[in-house]
Amino acid sequence: MPRVLAVSNQKGGVGKTTTAINLGTALAAVGETVLIIDMDPQGNASTGLGVPRSARTTTIYDVIVDQQPIGECAVKTSVPGLYIIPSDPDLSGVEIELGQADRRSYRLRDALEHQAQVGELAYSYVLIDCPPSLNLLTINAMSAADAVLVPLQCEFFALEGLSQLMRTIDLVKGSLNPRLELQGIVLTMFDRRNALSGHVAKDVRSHFGEKVYETVIPRNVRVSEAPSFGKPALIYDLKCTGSQAYLKLAREVVQREKVRRAAA
Repeated sequence: MPRVLAVSNQKGGVGKTTTAINLGTALAAVGETVLIIDMDPQGNASTGLGVPRSARTTTIYDVIVDQQPIGECAVKTSVPGLYIIPSDPDLSGVEIELGQADRRSYRLRDALEHQAQVGELAYSYVLIDCPPSLNLLTINAMSAADAVLVPLQCEFFALEGLSQLMRTIDLVKGSLNPRLELQGIVLTMFDRRNALSGHVAKDVRSHFGEKVYETVIPRNVRVSEAPSFGKPALIYDLKCTGSQAYLKLAREVVQREKVRRAAA
């Protein structure tokens, strides 16, 4: 099994999709093989990686609802070593469609495990871009994940969202997925000119310690522009500060994984 990370935060606009896209691209750039699963009905990760809606013939909806194999839904992106299972607006109705269906909270986990059993899950990392709410899609993501990676915007209200997310992780760990852990918190949209960004960063580091990545993702116009061109920031402008920060974050993630495996 690859290392499965749910990129999640119940607050919207904190950089979840941007982090999933660019961390996935950066991991591929340092030699990893990565699958991004777009679990948000808005499909922003799919758009940001240049997968037009007309090309989304099979999506994560087919995996969750119709139990279609992962391998039949993953598509190559323009980045070597990076694949994506795109999203579909129909995902928003999953909760109603599955109703009381058997193992409704484990659909994604079962699909990943089946693909691994048949020897066709050749990824070192799976990144799940979660919707900004606690619903069946987020529950499926956390039930399938080894750990949660939390993008945290450096603003006051983001701290409230973080406390809610920690309760959710504890809830899922206690009832659905005992192995779930907090992989790390990455500070996003950091503005050095704004004293509040520094205060939030200091508060988070004092509370979560080493769980907070050293790498900080700055506010960067080039990172914001990239999705409109259907490209990750690293392809759109490799030299910008945002792209360089995501490369640094990828190296930090890989290093943490090496330490974790060595300690296991």
